[in-house]
Amino acid sequence: MKVLLAYLGMILLWATTPLAIKLSVEGLGVIWSATSRMTIGFVCMIFIGFVFKKRLLFSRLAVHTYAAVAIQIYGAMSVVYWAAQFIPSGWISVISGLTPLVTALFAAIWLNERSLTIGKLLSYFLGVVGLCIMFGSAEKLSPQALLGIIGVLISISLQALSAIAIKRLHTHLPAFMQVTGGLLFALPFYFVTWGMVDGHIPLQFTLVSFIAVLYLGVVATPLGFMLYYYLLSQRSATQVSLVTLLSPVLALWLGHRMNDEPMTLSIIIGTTLILLALLVHNFFDRFFRALFNR
Repeated sequence: MKVLLAYLGMILLWATTPLAIKLSVEGLGVIWSATSRMTIGFVCMIFIGFVFKKRLLFSRLAVHTYAAVAIQIYGAMSVVYWAAQFIPSGWISVISGLTPLVTALFAAIWLNERSLTIGKLLSYFLGVVGLCIMFGSAEKLSPQALLGIIGVLISISLQALSAIAIKRLHTHLPAFMQVTGGLLFALPFYFVTWGMVDGHIPLQFTLVSFIAVLYLGVVATPLGFMLYYYLLSQRSATQVSLVTLLSPVLALWLGHRMNDEPMTLSIIIGTTLILLALLVHNFFDRFFRALFNR
């Protein structure tokens, strides 16, 4: 039951987070919106640790785990914030749906997991076709939208790399420690990046962007990352990334309804193919074996 509730919570959070990122970036800028979110999230985690009397460990394994988590919190998230300038929020969720495919590919390389089956190869083909259709839609949207798609692809690659690194460490640290330690390691990089690229604190911003940052910092960062790393400790890296199977549809609908983001036939077809790729990736081989083992 705990795992099921964690999955449902992650689906809702991953569906709403891209829109909140888009709104915060439009009001506060890329670097400051990301840095302020992670800072608020870190303060919330420290408060949670104080209330429940939880402390960080700094053993060699713990430090390596925090560094692996920071790959996602800083590397993957900062690239997503940059990409959010150029593409609709729903696209971020749709393209992130390819995370299980990338995770499985990395798992085959570094964890020796079996991934080059007929079903897996078919899913990669469908995913690439769906992505190509999204690229075509991006060209019509704006020249910079292609950069946004590439940015999200880099982001999901870093996220998959982070998940695989954590699995290779065989860590059993609680989700609280992983998230808090990862934020602790990632925050200096955010502040250094902000100082080098911008160094300016925006004093004028909209109420919507302010609420978006608060939501991301107080809810999405502590709860979202804790659910993610809890599931990662209970399930395989590929199974955890299955959350991206359901969240893209909800994210597209939210972006269209709340932010007037485009919903063309090409976007629908590309999204459908990517989601179909995920279904094939996870269920085709089982169905194939069941069919021929009767």
